[in-house]
Amino acid sequence: MAQEDRLEELARREARVRAGGGEDKVRKQHEAGKLCARERLDRLFDPGSFVELDRFVTHRCTEFGMDRVEAPGEGVVTGYGRVAGRLCFAYAQDFTVIGGSLGEMHAAKICKVLDLAVKTGAPVVGLNDSGGARIQEGVLALNGYGQIFYRNTLASGVIPQISVIMGPCAGGAVYSPALTDFVFMVAGTAQMFITGPQVIKAVTGEEVSLEQLGGAQTHNRVSGVAHFIAQGEDECLAQVRRLLQFLPSNNLEDPPRLTPSDPPDRRAPGLRTVIPEDPNKPYDVRDVLTPVLDAGDLMEVHPLYATNAVVGFGRLAGIPVGVVANQPATLAGCLDINASDKIARFVRFCDAFNLPLVTWVDTPGYLPGTAQEYGGIIRHGAKVLYAYSEATVPKVTVVLRKAYGGAYLAMCARSLGADRVLAWPSAEIAVMGPEGAANIIFRDEIAAAPDPAAARREYIQEYRAKFANPYVAAAVGFVDSVIDPQETRPRVIEALLALLGKREDRPAKKHGNIPA
Repeated sequence: MAQEDRLEELARREARVRAGGGEDKVRKQHEAGKLCARERLDRLFDPGSFVELDRFVTHRCTEFGMDRVEAPGEGVVTGYGRVAGRLCFAYAQDFTVIGGSLGEMHAAKICKVLDLAVKTGAPVVGLNDSGGARIQEGVLALNGYGQIFYRNTLASGVIPQISVIMGPCAGGAVYSPALTDFVFMVAGTAQMFITGPQVIKAVTGEEVSLEQLGGAQTHNRVSGVAHFIAQGEDECLAQVRRLLQFLPSNNLEDPPRLTPSDPPDRRAPGLRTVIPEDPNKPYDVRDVLTPVLDAGDLMEVHPLYATNAVVGFGRLAGIPVGVVANQPATLAGCLDINASDKIARFVRFCDAFNLPLVTWVDTPGYLPGTAQEYGGIIRHGAKVLYAYSEATVPKVTVVLRKAYGGAYLAMCARSLGADRVLAWPSAEIAVMGPEGAANIIFRDEIAAAPDPAAARREYIQEYRAKFANPYVAAAVGFVDSVIDPQETRPRVIEALLALLGKREDRPAKKHGNIPA
């Protein structure tokens, strides 16, 4: 065969692979409001930077007529490219080719990308859009999923792993996203579930729609399986690009530092009045966070789930940081089961990838009630204690208002290894709130008083004046500085810059055993 003929053959084969499942299936994909695999990768990566791998891989299945089925690219596009100039690996399932179903060779392509990402120390993004395991391949397909799960686990804490759900993701397929660090979902087109509506109806008699069962709203608001929601695929992939710019490429690198355009010494006078005079009145903690962070930029993680806590990424003097805060606008900022899980996992991610932690405290305690106790608030709440104690990254804590009891400790108190603890004058650091403390300490005096209600008010004020302030804790070194709220940004940045060289070891061990 002449060289010209060989090149024509190469061009023909490449064109066949790029065509995916053909014009009809591509049109149906677009009519469903979804992009095709290569279109998604074009939007994820910097223009012209994507390099495809294993383009000509094909399946080896001959059962159930599969010997007559052509699957260009084996239903998944894999490769690497640049996101904001930095190396990133990715795979995108192609729903136009056998429904993006996963078989032996489909899985092998994904496994190769995961292996290369770990070897080169680069993040990996999985774009999921699949009908699930390729039934015709039986146990070979199941083994393919197992191989992916195994690699997801080994890569955890080594490279950032991001899953993007852009279509169906059912059965065993959902466990790979669950093993990764962050899950994005597109509203209206993405679903995740272990068993579908038909199986549920057959087994339990319960009727539920696909969207109710496993849609983006369900997993962002109710289950907490997903961390981000987008209204379209372009928005979703832009969110992924934004997230990657906060993260280091691997666990041995520092997060990417930018030249700050926002002055580090900038004051925020509005912070002096953001907290209400009445200690029982709520406020939105984001009104504290955004004036402090560079350009007010906070990329919130899990914004719709466990809203009594706020976690996310921001920058201070150009340095990416993890932000953890109680949210007094929801449940008074109490810690509950879901908020504890949300905080603990986020703290562990930041610690794994060298992101300093800045914690903002305003919590009256753990949420009381039988539902919480029966649901295991003890073991879930312990996850927060474990995560902060385990973390060796720089830890700066700012006490805004209430910091009571075990929840005060859980929110990265000095006892759990906080490197710097700052407090506003409005901080109340105590075993419990003044009301409860007065009822216990002065119970007999209140009962004997001619006007018990007036006496109770008087004793509450006495307790608040003596103990519900930051100065008792500051007197014994548990608070390093009580600061003017408007000075919060420069003081936190000052602490952060001093801690960037921190080195702290933990006892040698295989791994710890975090509470379930």
